[in-house]
Amino acid sequence: FERVATNIAAADAKFESSGDVDRTTRKFLRLLSNRLFLPNSPTLMNAGQRLGQLAACFVLPIEDSMESIFEPLKHTAVIHKSGGGTGFSFSKIRPQNDVVLSTAGISSGPISFMSVFDTATETVKQGGTRRGANMGLLRVDHPDIEAFIESKNDLEKLNNFNISVALTRGFMGALEKGSQYDLINPRTSNTKGSISARKIFDKIVFSAWQSGEPGVVFIDRINEKNPTPHLGNIEATNPCGEQPLLPYESCTLGSIDLSKMVDKNSINLSRLKKTIHDAVHFLDNVIEINNYPLRRIEEMSKGTRKIGLGVMGFADMLIKMGIPYDSEKAVVQAEKIMSFISHESRKASANLAKKRGNFPFYKGSIFDNDSTPYMRNATTTTIAPTGTISIIADTSGGIEPIFAVAHQRHVLDGKTLYETHPLFVKLAKEAGFYNKALAGEIVKTGSIQSIDTIPDHIKKCFRTSHDIAPEWHIRIQSTFQKYTDNAVSKTVNFPADATPEQVKKVYRLAYETGCKGVT
Repeated sequence: FERVATNIAAADAKFESSGDVDRTTRKFLRLLSNRLFLPNSPTLMNAGQRLGQLAACFVLPIEDSMESIFEPLKHTAVIHKSGGGTGFSFSKIRPQNDVVLSTAGISSGPISFMSVFDTATETVKQGGTRRGANMGLLRVDHPDIEAFIESKNDLEKLNNFNISVALTRGFMGALEKGSQYDLINPRTSNTKGSISARKIFDKIVFSAWQSGEPGVVFIDRINEKNPTPHLGNIEATNPCGEQPLLPYESCTLGSIDLSKMVDKNSINLSRLKKTIHDAVHFLDNVIEINNYPLRRIEEMSKGTRKIGLGVMGFADMLIKMGIPYDSEKAVVQAEKIMSFISHESRKASANLAKKRGNFPFYKGSIFDNDSTPYMRNATTTTIAPTGTISIIADTSGGIEPIFAVAHQRHVLDGKTLYETHPLFVKLAKEAGFYNKALAGEIVKTGSIQSIDTIPDHIKKCFRTSHDIAPEWHIRIQSTFQKYTDNAVSKTVNFPADATPEQVKKVYRLAYETGCKGVT
C-alpha cells in the first residue's frame, strides 16, 4: 500500500507544492491501509513498478479491413500483458460470405476474427501478470447475429471472451410489436433482409439459458448517456460490461467498501463523504501517473479523464444493518447511498477542476453549460465486480449478494478448511447456536435457508445469490444504475431448474427498469 500511495500521490507535484505531496501520500496510505477504498488490480500491482500500467479497462476499434483488424490485435496483446482487459465491437466487419473486392473472394465474417483474438489472448495470458479478458459485441442488426448468439454454445470455443448482443431501440420496439426488423450489411449500409425480433430474442434467451451467454447491452441507452457525444458513439464495453468506452479510451476504477461505512446500524455519511473525495483525488492522479500502452490511448484517456468510483461490500453492509438483500429496505439503501456517491463524486471532480482545469474535451460535452462550469472527469461512477479487491478488503463483491454462508477451502497439505462468513459466526455466537458441526452442514449447499436451528431473522439477512429471486437482482442493479454515470456489473443467478421463460422475463425487466445491460 505504501508503494501505491507514494506513486499515485506524486502526481500532485504537477499541480501543487511539494509539501502537499507528502500530505497526499499520508492521506492515500490511510485510505488504502484501512481498506476503505481500493483501486482496480492493475493499479495495486503496477503502481511504482517498472511496468506502470494502471488502468483496467480499454476499448479498441475494429473496422472492416485486414489492417484495422490485425493492428488492434497487436495492441490487445500489449494491453493484456500489462494486466488490462479489452472490449471490441465486431459490428463493422462485413458478414460471412460477403464479397471481398480486393481479392474477388468471400469474407469469413466477424466470428472467425473473434477466434483469432481469442487465440492471441490464450497465448499472452500464459506469460502475463493476470489473465487477459475480452468483451465481444455485435449489433443485433448485423446479418451474422444468429451465428454470434450461438458462438459460445460450444464450450470449447471463445473461452477468453464474454459476449453480448448490442440491442437497439428499433429492435426493442419491433420486439414489443411482434414485428420484423432489418438486418444491415455494414460494408454497404444496405438492408440484407429482415427477421422476426421475437425469433432473435428467443434465440438470445435460449442460448443464455443454456450456456450463460450472450448477455445484452442496450446500446442506444448507453449513447443517450454518453457524456462526450461530440467525440463519437460508444460501441463497446470492457469485459464485464460496466464500462462503456469510446474507441481508444481507458478507464481507472476503484471501489469503496460500504461495510466499513456502517456505525451502529446506520451509514456514517461524513466518513463516506471524506472517502469519496479522497478516492476521486486518487483516481484522477492515476490518470496523470499512468504509463499508457499506446499514445492514442493516452490522448483519449487524458482527454476525457474518465474515472469509475464504485462500491463493494454492499451485501455485508446490509447484513450489519439487519436488512435482507431482497427487500424494499435494501432498495431504499441502494438509492440513498448511490445518489450520495454520485453527488459527492461530481462535487469532488468539480473542486479538482477549479485547481487543475476541466477535462480537455469538456467543450461540447454534456457539462459544457453554466450549471457545471467545472468538471475534471467526464464520468465519475462505475459499479465493477471487484473480484480481486473485495478479497483483499475481506468484503462481499461489488453489489452482489453473498455467494455462500460457508464454503470449503483446500489447502496445500491436503486438509480441508471450512470458511464461514465472519458476520454469521459473530451473530450465531451471540445468539448461542454456533458450533463447528453447523459449518459442516452449511458447506453442503452454502445456504442456511433449510436449516431449522437457525432463527428466521438471521436466515433473511444471509440469503445467498442463489436464494434470491432474479427479479430482486434486477431491482438492485437498476437502482444503482439510476445514479451511475457508466454502467453496473451484476450477475443474475438462476437455479438449475430455471426455465428459458424466466431468463426472458429478466432480460425484459432489465430494459424496462433502465439498466444498460444484463448478464
